[in-house]
Amino acid sequence: MPDFATIKGPDGSLAEATIYADLPALIAGAADFIATLAREALAARGRFTIALSGGNTPKPVYERLASISLDWARVHVVFGDERCVPPDDPRSNYHMAKAALLDRVPIPASNVLRMRGEDPPEEAAARYEEDLRRDLGEDGRLDLVLLGLGDNGHTASLFPGLAVVTETSRTVMACYVEVVGMWRLTLTPPPINAARRVAFLVSGESKAEVLRQVLQGPRKPIELPAQTIRPSERPAVWLIDAAAAAKLERRA
Repeated sequence: MPDFATIKGPDGSLAEATIYADLPALIAGAADFIATLAREALAARGRFTIALSGGNTPKPVYERLASISLDWARVHVVFGDERCVPPDDPRSNYHMAKAALLDRVPIPASNVLRMRGEDPPEEAAARYEEDLRRDLGEDGRLDLVLLGLGDNGHTASLFPGLAVVTETSRTVMACYVEVVGMWRLTLTPPPINAARRVAFLVSGESKAEVLRQVLQGPRKPIELPAQTIRPSERPAVWLIDAAAAAKLERRA
């Protein structure tokens, strides 16, 4: 059984954590968590809209999710960020999600809203902003945003020091990330924080220190952009394995 804990930051902020014994347990638990939220949203509102993350941890979660029975015709998929590459490029988040999940389930193509990484970045960001507005309708809220955590404290493509970290009006932005030498497209903090649920997927010993800094270190959101994610409805949930949680001070 996973360990459920409340993680309290030095400023009094709270985060919900579900800590799994190892990576396979995290993968299974995260897939079940997504499926449960999907069923709840479908029952309550008739559709489920999820923003997918890229990265190594989400891929096996998506593969596991593909084996779970859902009413995929009413599931809508968007993306939290994307590299500015064509959709068939192995570095593309869409490419990964397509192979791991989207090609394996009966989801209508019209329900998948990808970021057009092959287009000029600013044009692609403006277009995705319009596409999201049209797809989400008057409510304008995502049901679930999945996020990862980088070694430098970034999440989505909110990298340390970028203007997008403090953006308050736009919902999608293009940014050149010098540390990786490429353009990225990303949701900004406001639409992420407005989502009904936000879940971070974090695994491995290499993430233990940065996870501790983000959750229990001093508040430095420009340096640790994951700290900008503070959902308005309820705290973000952190789905993590024991190795990543090793440096956290927690209470049951």
